[in-house]
Amino acid sequence: MNELIGRVFSFQDHVFPSNSDLYGKLARDGQSPKALMISCADSRVVPEYIVQAAPGDLFVCRNAGNIVPPFSQANGGVTSTVEYAVAVLGVRDIIVCGHSDCGAMKALCKPGSLDGLPNVAAWLRHSSAAQKVAEEGYPNAPESERVKIISLENVVAQIAHLRTHPSVAAAIARGELALHGWYVDIHAGEILGLDGVTGRFLPLRADQPLPVALPAAQRLAADPFLEAAE
Repeated sequence: MNELIGRVFSFQDHVFPSNSDLYGKLARDGQSPKALMISCADSRVVPEYIVQAAPGDLFVCRNAGNIVPPFSQANGGVTSTVEYAVAVLGVRDIIVCGHSDCGAMKALCKPGSLDGLPNVAAWLRHSSAAQKVAEEGYPNAPESERVKIISLENVVAQIAHLRTHPSVAAAIARGELALHGWYVDIHAGEILGLDGVTGRFLPLRADQPLPVALPAAQRLAADPFLEAAE
């Protein structure tokens, strides 16, 4: 039997028994995850490892390129996951997490590399804005930095898409949801976070405030007009 599949016996015999109280509580009371993480499907990036999450802590959505399609009436796995996480589970934080050496972002840097993969090519069109910014915003960047640049800009683009989802927009307006953009450097073991004030990615440090792309704060644009009318 495949070694990886065989590890299920270790879970049954050792991991589950040592955490039986936690699993019992989750089975009895249901889940109340603290955050939704939308990350790449790359096997080297494991969301639960990154945040050292226990069962029940983290709601996870993984796909090629950590993509969030803009909202539409067409049903899709990412859209449904976002809606459920925000509207039903009431998560207070959403993290869009990219990473170094991303195969999806590499493909965007090589025209024609997806000619034999029509579904992947169609999916990665959701990263067109990041591709355009990388091409025109960094004209003098060395070729060796292209993948990192587009990976970082892709996180920014997907956060913008995320805000088109009605459940997300409403939670932001109520001040009940914060958005985060992360980038995992696999080689260095470092995580960068998007700072919404400067627009830059900064290293996450235990002794520094956490960079947040969009902090939770009530945003009701019509408030001043309603107050004036009163």
